[in-house]
Parts: sequence; structure tokens; C-alpha cells
Amino acid sequence: MENVTLMDEYGYVKDGKVFLKSYLGYPDRQIGEVKRTEQEAIDYFKNRFLIAAAKVEQLEKEVEEAQNKGSYLTKLVQLRKKLLGFDGLGDFLPLLDRLEKAESYLGDLIKTNQEKNLEIKRALLEDTRTLIGEQLDWQETTDQLQELKSKWIRTGPVEKELHDEIEVEFQTLLDGFFQSRRDFFSEQNRIIADRIERYNALLAQCDALQRMYDVDEASKQLRQIKNDWKETGEIPVKRSAKLYKQFKRSSQRVIDKYNRVKGIVVQVYVHPLVAEQQKMFEEAIQLSRAQDIIQAADQAKTLLNKWKEIRVPLKFADKQLAERFRAVCDKIFELSYLARVISRKYPAFEMRSEEDQLNIKIREMEWLVKREKGDLEMSISSAQSASMDEETERQLMGKINIQRRKIAMKERILEEFHRKLGPR
Repeated sequence: MENVTLMDEYGYVKDGKVFLKSYLGYPDRQIGEVKRTEQEAIDYFKNRFLIAAAKVEQLEKEVEEAQNKGSYLTKLVQLRKKLLGFDGLGDFLPLLDRLEKAESYLGDLIKTNQEKNLEIKRALLEDTRTLIGEQLDWQETTDQLQELKSKWIRTGPVEKELHDEIEVEFQTLLDGFFQSRRDFFSEQNRIIADRIERYNALLAQCDALQRMYDVDEASKQLRQIKNDWKETGEIPVKRSAKLYKQFKRSSQRVIDKYNRVKGIVVQVYVHPLVAEQQKMFEEAIQLSRAQDIIQAADQAKTLLNKWKEIRVPLKFADKQLAERFRAVCDKIFELSYLARVISRKYPAFEMRSEEDQLNIKIREMEWLVKREKGDLEMSISSAQSASMDEETERQLMGKINIQRRKIAMKERILEEFHRKLGPR
């Protein structure tokens, strides 16, 4: 080589420029210039080669440690391309050979994975076709399809030649199902709208019967309307309950008019257990008027426990009766507690005049109300500031509601005392 002034195993210096010797059929290539001395330039580009070797070693390590090795194929190809144009002095052939082997390994691995992915996706396709074909419940099928779609997404790619075909096939199955579902619910909504319109028409017919002079004819038509109502079909529960409540009220007016005209007295059916509760309520009323209210409270406790043991069927239960019974028992317990407080503070209470007794009761009850309101404020403050689990919070709110109920009863008793005392 003419004008070569410094020769190295992998390169040389010529005319103040550094060249890399040819390899793999590539011609000699200039990789830099001499800045200071020729030897320093050679050493510089030898050190540059070490950088390239380190990059290859690092990438090999990453591939070895990676879970998804196939994702490194592109990096290998890019690094191999960079090495062919890398400015450095050294033996690039072993580096390129290592990258080629790694590339071949990943290529085989990717191909194997793609074959497995294709097998999995074909199985998912078959599952999807079967599920859609056997579709029994729209929501359940939708949930299962979403799960299949999630598995599909998590499954890696297949060969490029098959990718579009298999993806389109899967998406077409999903689109077909969801379009069928939209059509089904659209038809269901139309059916429900028609039924609601029919219910409203029957309700209007029932309302019109109330104005008919001929009660026999009205009664006959009402029976037919009731049959038509039963055969109209299901609609959403809330809407159904509201319409039926209106219909029941309207039809009862027709029945009441018929009974008035015919002179029929209807005996309202009372469930035996409800009748028993009614007797217990009347007994509680008598206990609330007892002279010995402390003894009455003990009897009220027995009565309350007995009430709790009665299991009235839900459709016959009288909620208002239960609330009134509970209120009477609360009143007895509050009067009993007040009597205990007074007997402790005022030994000769019975010797006092009726007016003095009422004033004492009022004064003591007002003090009890004030004390319990303070306790209630503390409970509410504690509930608002404390961090607690759901069960603890439920228990605390139950306690607060009991406190409120007791205060409300004490205030009602106070009002009764004031009415008995009369204007001052």
C-alpha cells in the first residue's frame, strides 16, 4: 500500500487518515483522521472497538435474562447493522457471528412461539364460535366473551402471513355477537314499551269504570281488565310496582262502589298473628297507664320479647302497628326510669301535691333530656372523627339512632306533663 505510514492487524494510517481493513467482502473504509500522532489515533479506534464489543455482550446478557426474548430480535438486527458501519479497529467477525447466532436463535424461538400462539388462537376461535352458537344468557355470554378476548390479547402474535386473516375472523365473530345483542335488547325495549302502553290503557279503562252507573257491568268489565292485566307481560320491577299500585287503588274504588250500591259489608281479613299483636299492643297501652310503672316496665319487657318471637308473614305484617307498639314500650321504659330517679331523690314524693309531683317530673325529665343530648353529640362527634370498619360504623350508627329515639320519647313525655300541668 503506497503512502501507508503505520500498519496494524486490523487497520492502518495513510495520508493522515485511519482506515479499517476489509472484511466480509467490504472494501477498506476510512474511520477517522490523525489528530495528534498516528499511534494515538490507532489506539483511540482500538478503544472504540471495545465499546462495540461491550454493547454486544450487554445485549446478549439482556436476551439471556429476558422473559420475552422475542422482543430483542429487532435490537439484534439494528446492532448488527451498526457494527458494519462502526468506527473502530478490531476483529468484528466474531462479534457479527455472535449476533448472527443470537438472531438465528431468536428467530427459531419466535417461530416456535408463533406456532404455539396460532394453535392457542385457533382454539380460542373455536371456543368463541361454540359459545356464540350455544348462547343462552346474554350477560353470561358477554362476560365469557370478554374473558376470551382478554386471553386473545394476552396471546402473542402469529406469522405475519396469517395475522390479518385470524384477527379479522375473531373480530367478525365478536362484532356479530354484539350486533345480535343490540338487536335483541332493542326489540326487548320495544316490547316493554308496548306493554307499558297496554298497562296504561288498562289503567285508564279501570278509572273509567268508577264513573259507570251500572255497577254490575262495571264489575264484569273489571274482571276482564284484571285478566288482561295478568296476561300483559313483564316490565321493569320499579315501573311494574308503580303501575300496579295505581291499578289496585283504582280497581278497589270500583269494588267499593259496587259494595256500597249492593249494601255489602266487607270483613277485612286479619291474620291471626297480627290479631295477637293487636292484643299485645292494647295490653301495652294499659301498662303505660299503670300506677306502678316500674312493675309495668318488667311486664313490658316480657311483652316485648314475646312480640319478637312472633313471625308474621311479610305480606300480612302491619308495620304501623309494630312502630306504635315499640313506641308504647319505649314510653313505659322511660317513665319507669324517671320513677326510679325520683324515688331515689325524693323519698316523700307520694306525699306531695299533684302539681308539685308534675313539676318534679318535668324538672327531672328536662335534666335527663339535656344529659342524653350531650351524650348524643359526643357519639356523633366520635363517629365523624374516627376511622372505622364497616361493621363498627354500623354498630355505632345503631347506637346513635337508639339515643335519638330515647330523646324523642322523653320530649313527648315532657309535652304530656306540660299539658297536664296547664298554663302557668
